[in-house]
This record gives sequence, C-alpha cells and structure tokens, in this order.
Amino acid sequence: MDFELSDDQVALQEGVRSFLAGRFPIETVRGLEASGGVDRARWQELADMGIFALRLGEAEGGVGLGWADAVLVFEELGRAIVPGPLVWTHLAAGLVPGAATGEVVVGGLERDDLGALVEHPGALDVLLVLDDQGVWSVDPAALTLEAIETPLDSLTPVARVVGDLPQGEQLLGADEVVAFRQQGAALVAGYLLGISEATTALAVAYAHERRQFDRPIGTFQALKHLMADMCVRTEVARGGVYAAGVTLDDPIVGSIARAVAGAKLTAGEAAIENTKVSVQVHGGMGYTWEIDAHLQLKRAYVLEPLFGGQDHHAEVIADLFDVPA
Repeated sequence: MDFELSDDQVALQEGVRSFLAGRFPIETVRGLEASGGVDRARWQELADMGIFALRLGEAEGGVGLGWADAVLVFEELGRAIVPGPLVWTHLAAGLVPGAATGEVVVGGLERDDLGALVEHPGALDVLLVLDDQGVWSVDPAALTLEAIETPLDSLTPVARVVGDLPQGEQLLGADEVVAFRQQGAALVAGYLLGISEATTALAVAYAHERRQFDRPIGTFQALKHLMADMCVRTEVARGGVYAAGVTLDDPIVGSIARAVAGAKLTAGEAAIENTKVSVQVHGGMGYTWEIDAHLQLKRAYVLEPLFGGQDHHAEVIADLFDVPA
C-alpha cells in the first residue's frame, strides 16, 4: 500500500488549502457563529469548489475522484475548522437532489442516538436518519425541536427532537448502511486529522514566539516533549486515515472495517489530545476566547462521536482479532 501522494493529489490538497485560506480564514469562521455556522453563499462556494460532488462521475457533475482524495479534502476542511454538516452533505451527493450543487444542506443522525440531537437545525433542508434498516430522508420541518441553549461548540448549534422521529423516505437499504457509516467515519477521521495538524502548528508557533527567562518557551524540554508527542499522534493518525481512503477505494488491499476503525480511533485521539495540549502550551492565554485552540478542541469533541467514537471503534478492532480461546 503506497501512502505517498500523487502529483494530482498534492495539487488537489494545495488547491483546497489555498481556497479555504482565502474564503474561510479564521476570522471568517468565527464570524459564522451569527448564521449558525452555515452561510448559504459560502456553502455554495464550497459546492462550486467541488467539495460535495468530488466523488460523483462527470455525467453527474462531479470529477470522479475516490475516497483517498476525499479524505485529503476533509483533512484541509478540518485544518481550517470549516463549520457545517459537511460530511453528511458530501455523503448525500448523488442520493439527495441538490446536495452536490450546494442548493440543499443535508444533516443527519442515528435513530437510536440518545436524545436525538440535530446539529445546525436552522440550516437543514434534509435530515438523514440512519438505523439498521437503512438510510432515511426526513423533512426537518416535520420535526418538533427544542434548541440547546448553550451548545458545546458555538459554531455547531444543536436542537433536541421532541417526540419520535418520523420514519421518512428510504434512500438506502440495510445492506448499504454499513458501508455508508464506514464512509462517513473515514471522512470524519480526515477532518479530525486536519484539526490535529492545525492545533500542533498553532502550539509550535506560539512556543517559538512566547519568551520566558529571555528564551522561547519552545526551548524548554518539558514543552518539547509535549509537542513531539503531538507530532507523533498526528503522523500515526495520518497513516490510518490515508489507509482508510485507499482501502475504501480498493478493498483488495485489506479489511475496510479494520482500516476505517483504525483511522477513526487514531484521528479522534490525536485531535482531542493535541487540542488539549495546545491549550496547555498556550498557558493562561489558552483559556481565552481570542486563542483558536478552544475552537479546535470543541470541534474535535463534537465530531469525535460521529459515526462511532473511540470506544466503539476500539471494540470493532478487538472483534476483528481472531484470538483462539
């Protein structure tokens, strides 16, 4: 399995990074809180960039790329902590009319989720509901929602469904929902990898700038160890995420279940642990609103449970080991 990026993949990654730097700088991302994390005009720009139609064939308006390319794109989205139901809308392209072109914003949840929490309720046109029988399309307007007054992430507003979820219209069957969940987990892992990279870079930059005893704090051994661990966690996660993308494209190279579980597990750990360390490296400044570390930490915590958290995927990996009694 070759994890080295091709010239086309490098160009894709650099192109998306440049686009996000121009259209979603951190000041703009912070400003999206006023619109609940989703601004329709900027959402349309993401669609025009091909974020949602990336894997669709040319006849469907896409460019026919694979999962290995998709996780690279989501890595860049995570690096910029772009808010919104990006993963759900990407997965819905080709299933829900208008999702690929940015005309329709698609969210989702698991039917058996405790509390049935809907993210970005004010922005959604379609809600996907997953259960063991398949993937269902539900009209958000048909739901009775109770807003969570203080969500964990200010850029991810949340509401609780009051009463039962409607069954909705079936889009995928029971034989397809497992693959849908795995694909979603791989994309989330890519986003979490991007957070891990960005928060490491943020901590290292601050450690170069902040001085104590006439020396940059990055020269102190204790902080060197913390940041070296951040780098290691990121690179371990990168291998797992890239492996998941490659395996989804070509299952002959290995087990999709194992590759995706490994990616989600390592990327979730890297994002959460690295953002916590980034706050620590920043010291007292790390707890202030002005420092971006808290935005990265909150987004990591919000995304980590999506399509299965660390505990779930650790159990998946454990179950895949054939250990004789």
